[in-house]
Parts: sequence; C-alpha cells; structure tokens
Amino acid sequence: MGPVIDGLCLQAGRPWPLGAHWDGRGVNFALFSAHAEAVELCLFEGGQMRALHLEQCTDQVWHGYLAGAAPGLCYAYRVHGPSAPDRGHRFDARHLLLDPYAREVVGRFSWPAQDDPAHRLKACVVDEHFDWGGDAPLAVPWADTVLYEVHVKGISCQHPGVPEALRGTYAGLAAPAMIEHYRRLGVTALSLLPVHHFLDEQRLVNEGRVNYWGYNSLAFFAPEPRYAARIGGQSVIAEFKTMVRALHAAGIEVILDVVFNHTAETDEAGPTLSFRGIDNLSYYRLPAGNLASYENFTGCGNTLNLANARVLQMVMDSLRYWVEVMHVDGFRFDLAATLTRDSAFLAAKRQDPVLQRVKLIAEPWDVGPDGYHLGRFLPGWSEWNDRFRDDVRAFWLTGGVGVAALAQRLAGSSEVFRFAGRAPQAGVNFITAHDGFTLRDLVSYQEKHNELNGEGNRDGHSHNLSWNCGEEGESRDPAVLERRRRLQRALLTTLLISQGVPMLQSGDEIGRTQAGNNNAYCQDNAMTWLDWRSADADLVAFVAGLIGLRQRFRQLRRRRWLTGEGNAEGQPDVVWWHPAGRPMRVADWQSGKLGALGLQLAPETSTDGQADDHRILLCLINRDEIPVSFLLPAGVWWQVCDSSAQSPFAACQRERTSTLPARSVQILCLG
Repeated sequence: MGPVIDGLCLQAGRPWPLGAHWDGRGVNFALFSAHAEAVELCLFEGGQMRALHLEQCTDQVWHGYLAGAAPGLCYAYRVHGPSAPDRGHRFDARHLLLDPYAREVVGRFSWPAQDDPAHRLKACVVDEHFDWGGDAPLAVPWADTVLYEVHVKGISCQHPGVPEALRGTYAGLAAPAMIEHYRRLGVTALSLLPVHHFLDEQRLVNEGRVNYWGYNSLAFFAPEPRYAARIGGQSVIAEFKTMVRALHAAGIEVILDVVFNHTAETDEAGPTLSFRGIDNLSYYRLPAGNLASYENFTGCGNTLNLANARVLQMVMDSLRYWVEVMHVDGFRFDLAATLTRDSAFLAAKRQDPVLQRVKLIAEPWDVGPDGYHLGRFLPGWSEWNDRFRDDVRAFWLTGGVGVAALAQRLAGSSEVFRFAGRAPQAGVNFITAHDGFTLRDLVSYQEKHNELNGEGNRDGHSHNLSWNCGEEGESRDPAVLERRRRLQRALLTTLLISQGVPMLQSGDEIGRTQAGNNNAYCQDNAMTWLDWRSADADLVAFVAGLIGLRQRFRQLRRRRWLTGEGNAEGQPDVVWWHPAGRPMRVADWQSGKLGALGLQLAPETSTDGQADDHRILLCLINRDEIPVSFLLPAGVWWQVCDSSAQSPFAACQRERTSTLPARSVQILCLG
C-alpha cells in the first residue's frame, strides 16, 4: 500500500459528529447503521484500497479515528449484514458505499452500476476553512423579497459577458455580468435548482440524456461537482463559498432547492450506492405488508424515512451545514408534504435556533394519499402558491375564472394562509417555474410539445391554462404577436402588484422559449439554456421597472392582511373599484361577464400607529379584448405604469376618467 495509508493508525474514536471530520491531527469517522453486523472503512490512495474494520459501535453508530489522516483522503464503506429483502434488509458487502455525510464526492458513477472500486463514488475528507471576509447573513425581510428561480448552468452558459471558462458554473453564476443583471432587475434572492450531488437516471443515460434539473440527490452535504469551474485548482466547496460571498456582497441572498423526499437509489431495481446498503430498513419508508418494496409518495421510486430519528437528524444536520458552513440564506423543499408524513420534521425545524433565522419555502404537496397540503404549514414557513398560478393564468388566458378569484390572489390568498399569525408573505406567488411552460410559451402554445423527451409526449402537465393567442408556436402575425406582448406584461404586472412574495423564473424576463416543452427536465442544451444574444431588451426593462415600483410603494408589499378597515388617517386599506366609478357590489363579484376591476390600496399603518406613506395606489385591470373606461375616485391621479404601452413607465396625469387598453394593467398614484 501507499506510504500514507500504511502509516495510519486506527483508534476507537467517537460516535459524533457523523461523517468524517479532520481535527488537525487526524480524522474521526462515524457512520450510523442500526442493523449492520460489521462495517469496513475503505481507504484509497494511488489506485489502491485498504480496508479497516470499525470495531467500535456506540448507540448504533460505527466509529474510528485515524491518527495522521488529513484532508484529501478518499474513503468509502462496506457494510455487512443480512440480505433479506422480505425483512427490509439489503446488505451486500460487495458494494462500496458513499458516506451519507460526504462533504465532497469524487469519481464518476457510470451505468451499468459496477462493484469495481474504479467505478464507484467515494467521499473525500475536506478542510472546512475559508476566508469569508466578514460575510454575514443579509436577512432581507420577507416582505421585501423578490425571488429569482435559477438553474446554475443554464443561466450563464451562453452569456457573452461571462468568461468562457466560467460559463455554466458556480463561478459563472456570480460573475460580474450576471450580478449586474440581477441588480438591474432588482431581485433580492436567487432560488437555485438542486445543487446537492445528484445522479442521472439509467434510462436517461441510455437514451443520451441527463437529469438536467437535478432532482435526484445522492449526497446531501456535497455540492454537485459538474457545476464547478475549478479555476486555479479551487475546490468545488471553495468555489461554491466564493459564489455565495460574491452574491452577498451584491445584496443578493442564496436559496437552495433541496430534495429530501427521495434519493437516487430509486426502487427495488435501483442501484445500491449508499443508504440502501448502509441500512435500508432505517433510511427508507417500506410498506408494512411488503418490506421488499418501497413507499413511493414522490413518484421517483422511494421515500426517505424521516420518521426515523437518525434520518431526521441527517436532514437537520445537512440544513445546518449549508447555513453555518456554506452561508446560504434558506431553502425551498421539493415535495415538502413528504417530509411531514408521520415525522417530527416540522417540530424539529421550529425549535432549531439556526434554522429559525433563514427562509423556508415548501412545495406543499406530493403524489401520495392526502398529498395536497397548501396552507397547512406552520408559521415561519412560506409556500409555493399554485392557486395563484392557476387563477391568474385562468383569468388572463382562458377566462376560466372571474374577478372574484383574481381579487383573492391579488390580496395574498388570505383564505389559504391567514391563520396562526401568518402574514401575506406565507404565500410565494408565481406565474411560471422550472416545471412547466416558460412565460413566452404560456402565451404561444395551446398544448405541450415534449416529443424530444423520449416519452411520446406523455410526460408533463396537460392542464396548463395556456393560450396560443391564435397560432400555435412561433408566429409572424402582428396581431398574434401584440396579444402575446400584452399578455406577458399583464401577467408579470399582476404578479408584482399582488400581496405575498413574488417569484420570477429566470429567462422569462428575456423572452425565453422551450419550443413548447413544459417538462424539460432532461434537456441540457439550447432548449433550456438562456439565449442572451436574443434577449428581449424591452421586456427586461419592463420587469426591472415593475420591481422598482414594488420597491417604491410599500402598499404592494404589506406586512399585514387587507381587511377593508381604516388606517391612521381613516382611509380603508383596500377598496375594490368598479369601472363605473364605485366600490364593487355583491352582484359584481358574482358576474361571469365582468373582466375589469380596480384595486385601491391605502398606505399601511406603521408600528407607531402612523401611516408610513401618504400615497394611495390604484391598480386598474382589464382582460377584455376592447378598451374599458374607468371612472376614477376623486383626486388628482398620476399614471406610473401602463403595461400595454411602448413606454410603460412614462408618467402622465389622468383626468376623472381613464381609458384602460385591452389586456392591460395600469397603476395610478394619487397626488
């Protein structure tokens, strides 16, 4: 064996913390397995392997200490135990297994899965030291937050202002040209699609595709290495930290999309890479009457068992690691309903002193029984609000809902989130996200076009609430193009004048298309990469202007619910305005024909009982194909935005009557 490995001395060590930790003199290894009969620590150097038995097991944790070991040492485990799937056990000591607490993953997994050490993933001991240079949490208030959903590779890999060596990487995400774009838009947080180390499914690899989105995690502590530029020999971890530091310096928070609901080991026919071979019965939810199978509340083959205290500990340890060591500002939990099933996850999060101060966003559903949990998360959580998405689309594009449903969404969906002291920011509003049509495709395609995914166009949602504006796909018809232009802007304006937290999908502001593909999870190509050279500069400026208005007028980002009651100056906080020049009546709300209404917002009363702003806003909405005249409330009104205009933010004074163009939104300011 090599000289370094031969000189290592295995001692008893300790059962905490889990994983491999260097203390400056050696490395402590600790691995949880409640049902293992023996565990081997396998060390690698110079293409050779040495296996050492971990003789110590304390409270179901196998542990040992290697004096003289240092960062850079690669390792894996072999775990011995019964091979009895009917009893939930799938031990097989032929497999080299990845440490669930691996900080850095080395090697490249390839299909078909092999037991040859040269083709297995390994963990690498790391040195956590990094010069943060005074970096500290930004703690942007939820009410002031504008989320920007981003794919690390897709956003920068074609940007001409990003050095070629950095495109599509963590370093590229925080390159000066990218930061300039974020700041111009006015977004306050990047919500990154998964960056935990993940695998490409065998079916996709066999078909020449990859899992582009990354919702197939294997290592919850390790950043995905395929996004690393490694300039100057910088490690993956250091590059990720450098990215976070640069974004924080620009005033931008970092939110991670995390996938704790399942793993890349999939179902009983999947590969044994880590959890399955370490302790299948502990790590996964297995049907009570069929322990040889897996519960599949995720649609991905398996479900992590957060009802097990050690599995829950792993999830909590991972979250704290990314906050304390990697300095991220929050998390978006994929299929978060799965995490709450028969587990103490919500209670554990609520009492955790580290996680109490970060942003937590739930995708509040899964595909299991009673899997739709919108509005059922606790105070301290925000939730993706798909009712906002569906009702706003239906109002503008299909006519499927009327002004009453739209008003509920504009007001923050209080019927969903207003309980237990939750604020309007409990709802994350969005029109589009990675999963579905882009904004441009939403107004260009009546049907999905996912043929290139290789699934016969059966994948992806069919209920898109989209409208092609008269022609499927690309068009040269000026009338079709004008409808699409107006509707994109009307949808964006609705998003950014609504109470709650707005989320913009990256690329929507430049007019990105996926050619009608609404499930581009396996398309790592020009379909999903942002085409910056063809960016719609006018649309970019429009989105930046809308976010600027949201920042300017606090009425659009209230911290308290609208009630209709008066503020410190006796002004009702909200008045719903009929085009005829009066407040809406019951019959108006029930009308199936009315396609226009106004939303009047008074200044919010501050904590000292005074109105913090003396301006009143009036947002006028018209979805009809013809202009609508609004009789305005008394006063001198200034128009600050007309979503249909070529110069949308050119201020002008309005008289007693304002004519609202077809398919548009106007924002007026009193005085």
